[in-house]
Amino acid sequence: MKTHTIEIQKFKVASNNIHGQMLLKVDALVTPKAPVEGIEPSTVITMTEANARVLMALLKKQLLEFDSKKARSRF
Repeated sequence: MKTHTIEIQKFKVASNNIHGQMLLKVDALVTPKAPVEGIEPSTVITMTEANARVLMALLKKQLLEFDSKKARSRF
């Protein structure tokens, strides 16, 4: 498995596709990460607090879009 460090610089846009996936376009700095002996390899994503708040707002908006497309039960 290849591992990387991904530093989010800026979130550009979020959208949903027809396959039920959320797509986020970002500016990011991606660098390979060397595995550390004895630690499970994983990719790390870092971002500022401001970018984390933008991500939260984008996620909430996209989840509302998913919910609005779901069929509602009628009793």
